[in-house]
Amino acid sequence: MLSNSSKYAINAVIYLAIHSSASHRIAPKDVAEALHIPTPFLAKILQTLARKKVISSNKGPGGGFWLSDEEKQAPLMTVVEQIGEADKFIACAMGFKECSSEKPCPLHASVQPFRDNFMRELSENSIASFAQKIADKTAFLSPTE
Repeated sequence: MLSNSSKYAINAVIYLAIHSSASHRIAPKDVAEALHIPTPFLAKILQTLARKKVISSNKGPGGGFWLSDEEKQAPLMTVVEQIGEADKFIACAMGFKECSSEKPCPLHASVQPFRDNFMRELSENSIASFAQKIADKTAFLSPTE
């Protein structure tokens, strides 16, 4: 349902929420290695998120990316929105231009409840709450954790 850009962005933001701080900034290469994501692709994603004020960054020696306490309180949906993929929650699963409850595609009734729940989960829970699941080991960012 989500592109690699959104998946990588979500994973990286949660990783940063757990492992970074203003005094401990993390380079894109380190995040990419930890999450098994191509470094150049992730670097562009992180730059986009920093430019859109989802995460913080500093250039130069000692630079890198991190999340402030305020940024950690944002809903995880903010990441998807700033990557430009919030429309995935309303787009037709079969790619039809016109698909709605009034004019549904054959998959609409099956897919829409899942999308609604997924969007609600991302919208109602903060980045910090997802990071806490990783810290509590009730969820994982990598199968090797």
